[in-house]
Amino acid sequence: MYDAIVVGARCGGSPTAMLLARHGYRVLLVDQATFPSDTVSTHFIWPPGLACLKQWGLMERVLASNSPVFRTIGLDLGDYVLTGDMPPTDGVAEMSAPRRIVLDKLLRDAASEAGAEIRESTTVTGLNFADHRVTGIRCRGRRSTEYTEHARIVIGADGRHSLVAKQVGATEYNVRPVLTCALYAYWRDVAPHLVAIHPLPQRVVVSFPTNDGLTITPVILPREQLPHILANPEEHLVAALRMVPSLTEPFRGATRVERIRIMGDIPNFFRKPYGDGWALVGDAGYHKDPILAQGISDAFRSAQWLADAIHAGFSGAQPLSDALDKYARQRDAHFQPMYELTCEMAKLEPPPPEIVAVYEALRENAVERNRYFGTLGGTVSIPEYYAPEHLQYIVSGAAAEANRSNAIS
Repeated sequence: MYDAIVVGARCGGSPTAMLLARHGYRVLLVDQATFPSDTVSTHFIWPPGLACLKQWGLMERVLASNSPVFRTIGLDLGDYVLTGDMPPTDGVAEMSAPRRIVLDKLLRDAASEAGAEIRESTTVTGLNFADHRVTGIRCRGRRSTEYTEHARIVIGADGRHSLVAKQVGATEYNVRPVLTCALYAYWRDVAPHLVAIHPLPQRVVVSFPTNDGLTITPVILPREQLPHILANPEEHLVAALRMVPSLTEPFRGATRVERIRIMGDIPNFFRKPYGDGWALVGDAGYHKDPILAQGISDAFRSAQWLADAIHAGFSGAQPLSDALDKYARQRDAHFQPMYELTCEMAKLEPPPPEIVAVYEALRENAVERNRYFGTLGGTVSIPEYYAPEHLQYIVSGAAAEANRSNAIS
């Protein structure tokens, strides 16, 4: 009998298992994959995500994996580029984009070191119930023989198509339509350049460094273009990169390595993340468009909140149901503003005139420019920054400065 069984050993599951094991609980972590192994991913870890790794004692391991860190980021608006340094969260202002073949193995190993039992190549085929309460899992390992394991709680960290969520009938809410699809590739021999977001007509291009001297180039496109992309992904990828003048020189001698990855199924939803004997974490409980690449950082924070809630319940500090309800409310309140901003940006529409005016004002306001990038990275409050009175303050400040300069001249 385990205290917790965690289904899925990537960015949501391994940290949850690690944190529970560090509290002294008996934890089983299962995954159908073996590690190291790759998965389709945005790669990007914003400062809140790196702050979690630092708190867990794992940040140095990520940095030692040859995944570059950077603090300055840009927004390419065509006529000009806004650049800024990310405001810190919990003392961390850096970003990094490790490959999942590196990151997930690191997280899985940390869970093992904490005392969690790891079973790879193990497929969960269903859940066990008693009086409508989840009591364990049915699974099949390398020998293809189905067997059962029991636990006080089963945690689904098995992605947006979560079997755990389906088995318990986890309710979806605040659902938005699928807005985009995405593709990305790795390149060798790319010259150093500014990590920047490049919004273009009906697409967004990003380029940033990852492990082993490689550069990754995600391209976000409208969902309706997916059939054409599947027919010739390289044509669409290269065409998008050629639309960004500032990338021409850095990529002049570059060579693409490995196959092009495609994200074609990108739902936007929240799911009820707990019930009688079960909980959800990471993409299993909350998923959104990758345009702002928040998935890994969000999974880390959710893992911390869920582990705290389960520990509060198991230790007797409060009823488990109350602790899990607090987890759900904390998760939704924290992520809702970023969810709204993400879905709005994923429409791939030109910014409205009032936001264009803000961009213009930010050219001469380094403090608010940095804070703008903080809204994209999750280190600055989105409701506070985008409040109409605050946006007007930014624009009015620029106008006042322009008038002062004109008067002096």
